[in-house]
Amino acid sequence: MKNQLLSCMASALMTLSAMPALAQLKLPAASPAAKVTQEVGVSEISVEYSSPAVKGRKVWGELVPNDKAWRSGANSATKITFSHPVTFGGKAVPAGSYAIVSLPSQKGWKVMLNTDLGLWRGGAPYDTSKDVASVSATTTEIPSRERLTYLFTDTTDNSTRLDLEWEKLRVSVPITVDTAAIAKANIEDAQKSMAMMHVSAASYVAEATKDYAAALKHADAAVAANPTWYNHWVRAGVLSQMGKYSDARKAAQAAWDLGQKDKNFFYRDQVSKALTEWKNKK
Repeated sequence: MKNQLLSCMASALMTLSAMPALAQLKLPAASPAAKVTQEVGVSEISVEYSSPAVKGRKVWGELVPNDKAWRSGANSATKITFSHPVTFGGKAVPAGSYAIVSLPSQKGWKVMLNTDLGLWRGGAPYDTSKDVASVSATTTEIPSRERLTYLFTDTTDNSTRLDLEWEKLRVSVPITVDTAAIAKANIEDAQKSMAMMHVSAASYVAEATKDYAAALKHADAAVAANPTWYNHWVRAGVLSQMGKYSDARKAAQAAWDLGQKDKNFFYRDQVSKALTEWKNKK
């Protein structure tokens, strides 16, 4: 009898050890996670949220009370992320991630963006002082939607509309982006990066291979892409190594003039000395 009992216990332990850990058990979530992303021009906007279902309940005014701050979804706070600065419902908002907080009301909805992404996690209270925007939203009656859903609609190169849809209600906030300014900044950054590559190449080629003609092409390209005092100074150095002192002095003068406006003009003494030494050279 004792041996039979031990055998049964061993068999049960083997069965339990073969079962997957409870933490690995995957079951449908009551409010599944969702994410929607939209490109607007060269910017990206995304919303991460949990999507509750109606399940025959009355949502607005009961499940989601009026005149009380709401997490705009289920579980933890709904998060919206902007890759670049935007105008949200007419309010300027810096790039970054924010919690979306809604204030439903029969008098008209408000939607806020709050810097505290931990809202409602562990009972964290909503602090209005952390809002970066508080705007009015438009509401529209729609065909029934069972699960809360976020959508981006009416998207152009410069704008989109963020819609929250649930039950028979759509809540909308317009978002605009200064795409032209962002694209211009991207172009300028690309030019600066290209200039850095060319000026590094100019210095290396001149010193390592003594191919001054090739070095000058890189220096010219660096100045064309980003005419800083440093790029002019590197070009002046290449020209002096080629014996073209008149041109070198002009480049050094350009470096000197631009350097006066830069607190990091760390070659001030070298440029000043070159201007004096190259003055009577041709």
